[in-house]
Amino acid sequence: MRYGFVIPNGDVHTVAALAREIEEAGWDGAFYWDGIYAGPETPVLDPWVTGAAMALATSRVRIGAVLSPLSRRRPWKVAREAATLDQLSGGRLVMPVGLGAPDSFGPFGEVTDRRERAELLDESLQILVGLWRGEPFGFQGKHYQFPEVTFLPAPTQAGGVPLWVVGAWGSERSMARALRHDGLLPNKLNPDRTHAAITPDDIRAIREYVAARRPPGKPFEIIAEGTTPTGDPDAAAAQVRPYAEAGATWWIESPWTPPNGPAELRARIAQGPPRGVRRGCGGEGYGQG
Repeated sequence: MRYGFVIPNGDVHTVAALAREIEEAGWDGAFYWDGIYAGPETPVLDPWVTGAAMALATSRVRIGAVLSPLSRRRPWKVAREAATLDQLSGGRLVMPVGLGAPDSFGPFGEVTDRRERAELLDESLQILVGLWRGEPFGFQGKHYQFPEVTFLPAPTQAGGVPLWVVGAWGSERSMARALRHDGLLPNKLNPDRTHAAITPDDIRAIREYVAARRPPGKPFEIIAEGTTPTGDPDAAAAQVRPYAEAGATWWIESPWTPPNGPAELRARIAQGPPRGVRRGCGGEGYGQG
């Protein structure tokens, strides 16, 4: 398992500094988020400019924004921005994508209908993959059309920037979308459409579902998210261990709710990822962590 950390707030200099601290503390990924508006008292940074600052502040960790709602973006512009940032970072960019939260962009006239956003997401993903090949590619879809073009430079990473796609566990269509790409951010809904927590049992079932539908040996990430306690590394590791054992390949520490100011973030970052240590094993990491 690998371990990432979401930086939910701060000015661009603080976010870049926190990304450096994430790398120094032994985490594997440093992530921001992609929003337009989050209320009158919540600063929001552009994810591409912020991602460039994070790339220049680090040398090893994966970077990206959790997550990009592609329905409100022109996919060819995203393809160009992502390829550039991937080159700047030396091939460390990853792109978590999904439908997003319409409250953050609906006031600006963007599409909010769920079905249409899903259609736009599907077409956008096809366009990103096609343009990132660096070969002649054209597209004729319901929402987007353009003649054959060649986008250069291509991303540094062979095959393009990895796409982690939100998949609604239990929805064949949503899961199929994620399985066409490089990773899954699983989402689960209660009967009343509120969000439900993803459990280790869910991760285990998802792993089996993925294994039955993906070609053998083709890498695919299963991402679990949550928050672990500061000040108790053993408790943090114990919380995450069942997800690793169930088959999750990434744990993303996601401190979205207060207290999550710079001081609190720094304390949790410095504690390090919740890998856990086997007692009496000479300090070897637990399992694959």
